Amino acid sequence: MSNPLTLGFSPCPNDTFMFYPLVHDLVDTRGISYRERLEDVETLNQLALKGELDVTKVSYHALGHIRDEYALLRSGSALGRGCGPLLVAKDPIDPNDLRDKTIAIPGRFTTALLLLRMFDPTLKNFLVMPFNEIMDAVLNGNVDAGVIIHESRFTYQGFGLHKMLDLGEWWERESGLPIPLGGIVAKRSLGADTIAAIEGALRDGVAYSRANPASAAHYIREHAQEMNAEVCSAHIGLYVNDFSNDLGDEGVRAIHCLLERAEKAGIIPASAAPLFI
Repeated sequence: MSNPLTLGFSPCPNDTFMFYPLVHDLVDTRGISYRERLEDVETLNQLALKGELDVTKVSYHALGHIRDEYALLRSGSALGRGCGPLLVAKDPIDPNDLRDKTIAIPGRFTTALLLLRMFDPTLKNFLVMPFNEIMDAVLNGNVDAGVIIHESRFTYQGFGLHKMLDLGEWWERESGLPIPLGGIVAKRSLGADTIAAIEGALRDGVAYSRANPASAAHYIREHAQEMNAEVCSAHIGLYVNDFSNDLGDEGVRAIHCLLERAEKAGIIPASAAPLFI
């Protein structure tokens, strides 16, 4: 393929860990080259909604809005147990008493917001801000509560914040399935052969990094300069797992369940398009 494909992923350690081999030709890329674009996940969601990236990481909430244009890849997902978003506050609040509270969220199309809306459809007062500013906003009293994601789940206690609700645990109790947070999608217009090649190369890249975890260290640190090594390692350990290599039957069931429930709740539009090509 002569022209490089645009490839979007976040600077979070789990993404840089998985994509490092692919963008540095450490695995067979099947003749495809990439022009990477690193953005926070909500920016990637917005770019995908506009169809501006060929291949990209998106939140599974966003996937519900772009299924007609993008197909899901079976590799590269952040999906698992014990890794969901947390609802935190400065002072303990019963999560059932949030109706009139202002809640900071990391984006309108994040899975974090999808889960919160499914937990309590009556909640309306959301304030969107970058995920790394939410804990300070809660601590300073700018909002009553916040939904935190990524490495914040490892550090919120150091801010003196209280966990009100683990939305991942709630989902696991409700569904009996792991929580799908984010996945990799490719434009359907690329065609089945190209999408299969991308998926195979990404799967090889995930396997390479898991077998050689130190190889991407400098690339990860370059994009996560404010994160200490311990948190960085914990982040990768939590979000990169066997589901990242391949969703498998359980992962696929979890995604279908999430999207079906979101459809039923009227949060995402219905789609007849299959998840995969």
